[in-house]
Amino acid sequence: MALKSDPETYRFQAEAAQILDLMAHSLYSNKDIFLRELVSNASDAIDRLRFERYAHPEWAESDPDRAPQIRVAFDKDAGTITIADNGIGMSRQEVIDNIGTIARSGTSEFLRALSGDQRRDAELIGQFGVGFYSAFIVADRVVLTTRRAGQPPSDGVRWSSDGRGEYALEAVERAEHGTTIVLELRESEEELLNEHRLRSIIQRYSDHISQPIVMARDDTAVNEASALWARPRNELGEQDYHSYYRHLTNDFTDPLAYLHTKVEGRYEYTLLLYVPSRAPHDLWVPQARQGVRLHVRRVFILEDTGQLLPNYLRFMRGVVDSADLPLNVSREILQGSQAVDHIRTTAVKRVLKLFKELAENEPATYAEFWKQFGGVLKQGVADDPAHRDDITELLRFTSTRSRAQDADVSLADYTGRMKEGQDKIYYLLAPSLSAAAAGPHLEAFHAKNIEVLLLGEAVDNFVVSGPLREYRGHRLQSITQGPPDFGALADDAEKEAADRADSDYAALLGRLKAHLAGKAFDVRVTSRLTTSPACIVADGTETDFTVVQRMRGSGLPNQPILEINPHHPLIERLNRRQDDPRVPDWAHVLFDQSVLTAGAQIDEPNTFVTRLNELLLSLTADAPG
Repeated sequence: MALKSDPETYRFQAEAAQILDLMAHSLYSNKDIFLRELVSNASDAIDRLRFERYAHPEWAESDPDRAPQIRVAFDKDAGTITIADNGIGMSRQEVIDNIGTIARSGTSEFLRALSGDQRRDAELIGQFGVGFYSAFIVADRVVLTTRRAGQPPSDGVRWSSDGRGEYALEAVERAEHGTTIVLELRESEEELLNEHRLRSIIQRYSDHISQPIVMARDDTAVNEASALWARPRNELGEQDYHSYYRHLTNDFTDPLAYLHTKVEGRYEYTLLLYVPSRAPHDLWVPQARQGVRLHVRRVFILEDTGQLLPNYLRFMRGVVDSADLPLNVSREILQGSQAVDHIRTTAVKRVLKLFKELAENEPATYAEFWKQFGGVLKQGVADDPAHRDDITELLRFTSTRSRAQDADVSLADYTGRMKEGQDKIYYLLAPSLSAAAAGPHLEAFHAKNIEVLLLGEAVDNFVVSGPLREYRGHRLQSITQGPPDFGALADDAEKEAADRADSDYAALLGRLKAHLAGKAFDVRVTSRLTTSPACIVADGTETDFTVVQRMRGSGLPNQPILEINPHHPLIERLNRRQDDPRVPDWAHVLFDQSVLTAGAQIDEPNTFVTRLNELLLSLTADAPG
């Protein structure tokens, strides 16, 4: 291998330099992960080569196909460890982009995710695409030599760095495509220069890598080198599944659950799907990658972008291996494939069945699942009509009977304990659970001991106002929309009192409505309040208050209605003193404070404060003595 140019020196991107320093000085307690990360990168490079060869048959002439292999060697005299693969390799620009600068969001996300716990932080490395840097946990200097498949031997590239802020690039001759990484170990890491030690690390972290990993002195594979999902389930234990999950995801925690099944018939394929124990950092990032990999006859083809599992199951991780798809399958072909449609339908059914079994048999595990992924699963109610009923049974909500703010109530739970005569499922939408729990709209429901679902997630708006309007014959009813409707739960005395209040307060209602012209669509008495003087609701014919509020940036409905409590001392006082010159100010203060308690924003906060202070002063002046 002859050098073709003098080395050129470059400086690392700032965030890359931070990570290099972290690797060298902070993660030494779990140093074995360097080999896991470099072997995993080598495996990915071989998978990418397999895939790209189908699009570039001409590579066979310049780069003859060889059996995929990852080699690990050490040299005691030189104090080095070498990891080599015959995968896709990298071009000069790819080396700069992937090794030198890492100008990607994963780097900054990794830095933000650090906790200070060395073991946990070490396990985060692979999740954020910065695994190559782990070499500097044990090495003073790293030399990477590579050539991309399909390029001439003269386009080889050598990258080297001591991890102290700069790296060097030079052009070299490299006969074979692939990548070789040489780690020049620190003196303190000599114990790694031992075949048994390296074998044990490989078998612990990389046993399920599908390519053979061989030691230089023995061409026998160190690892199992077989696709775990292709092995019979009766040969596998939970530890096997968990170990493969950690390899697949770079997650240091065990999965909450998994399913492994082989489907035979018109189409033949295998599913190995995992439920992670925690949400990924990019769960709510648009266009974030999904975690299921498509294989064809054990050859990795591509990562799913929504064809294999729907978006509301994007948190799932695992492998789908098809025996029917062509090896040169493209994303466009996947979109019109009957085989893929069959895989997707079966996978969704099996996953939802797994969730149902967790909910029935392991409620504590399901509660943790819901805490991590419930907000995403709710999207399926709107997005997947074919499975809406199954997803609806899996939903969990916080209610006025929940422990703390735990989402521990299913719709079946709610309907199973409805009061005699109750025919509706009541819910309250609010910007947050705490706002919902403290809302004045709940007062009468508390007094009547009627359970109310408290909905504080953005997705809840579109679930209950759209596809989920009814459950087992019971209509879902917002308690902030339209007049209060207790149905058969309202007794005759309450109805008579409400009619009498309408009559007794008619004149005050007219005055308040006139003073609030342009702000309130209507003003009326209500039976939904017991301790608060007033609240804001949406007109019964309009979209729910909180739906509009979220759509219009914390604004009000087009037709906000002010409801007043005829039994509140302040309202009774205003009714007795309708000629009080301060009634207009009271009208605006009642309206604005009702807007605030609903979690919305008032138009003129300074005016509100001024009015409130003046009214407080006037009350002080009216007080005797």
